[in-house]
Amino acid sequence: MTDILTPPPQRRKARASLSNAAGRFDLTRAAVDDGWGGLQDSVVDIDGRSVPRIDTDIRYEVARSLISYSKSPDLPFDRSINTYRGCEHGCIYCFARPSHAYLGLSPGLDFETRLIARPNAAEVLRRELSKPRYSVAPIAIGTNTDPYQPCERDLGLTRACLEVLEAFSHPVAIVTKGTLIERDLDILSAMSARGLVRVGISVTTLDADLSRRMEPRAPSPARRLATIRRLSDAGVPVRVMTSPIVPGLTDHELEALLAAGSDAGADAASWIMLRLPREVSELWQEWLAEHVPLRADKVMARLREMHGGRDYDPRWGHRMRGEGPYAEVIASRFKAACRRLGLAQRSPELRCDLFAKPAQPGDQLDLF
Repeated sequence: MTDILTPPPQRRKARASLSNAAGRFDLTRAAVDDGWGGLQDSVVDIDGRSVPRIDTDIRYEVARSLISYSKSPDLPFDRSINTYRGCEHGCIYCFARPSHAYLGLSPGLDFETRLIARPNAAEVLRRELSKPRYSVAPIAIGTNTDPYQPCERDLGLTRACLEVLEAFSHPVAIVTKGTLIERDLDILSAMSARGLVRVGISVTTLDADLSRRMEPRAPSPARRLATIRRLSDAGVPVRVMTSPIVPGLTDHELEALLAAGSDAGADAASWIMLRLPREVSELWQEWLAEHVPLRADKVMARLREMHGGRDYDPRWGHRMRGEGPYAEVIASRFKAACRRLGLAQRSPELRCDLFAKPAQPGDQLDLF
């Protein structure tokens, strides 16, 4: 009998995780099929039985607050918002997977298939920006899970938050793989004209087959490059993010990725080395063993070389890029390619001086 925590390959179609082990805080989890519901068309299992694929289940959470603050010296921002928990793009390497454990869900398949949406996100954001003591600084969107993952097409929570930010003339930086961002070009181009927005598009590999296996529900590399072009043509500054760089698997593509981004209209670039915090390490190694078994040892050896023999070093100043000869070579290659291609590593500061709280229902009208 198949272990339900490790569905057969046919049922996992278009999913990256190979398992669905319990999270750190899910102490009551048992190997019982809980009937997620809304299952898609069936496929034939290896045993000749027709079994359902794993569909996406979206639950709703009433947010009490939305802006999260961070003092990490590794980050170029101190606040962010996330309209969704979990991400249907299903990137196997996603560093945000462990956050699902706090919900009593697995960082594996649950992270890709059991999503949490915050339908009142825009309302809460408006309330927080309206507080008398709020001090403006750029807000980052997409730092944990993708704001333009497939469910955004129907729910529109990210767009609703952008409408609030535009109304307040509030600066925002967006990170995404999702081509759905093109839907919001009307807002983004208007904000860009006032120096209020910049976008980062993550392109991990130009190999469409590898991308499909590693990032199963994210847009293809070519489609992401087309999104960079559309944003750039609309006057929105775009950074090509060659992240994460996977040693022994995608590192040879670094210069090609930067060149492709530059050709598409990106005016800046950045990179981050593959990170394997907590449960991500085991999920990643399961994926390696199934998809690229002959490279698995090399990939992990390189990562451990950069992290003092560990799969991951969480120390500030080290976790994003590692250290040692290999990390230094990647940094040198990146810097040289950016210089050759005219890709600035730092973007102009977003404007904060335009921030203003719009009139709200019930405000005292100025009669004079």
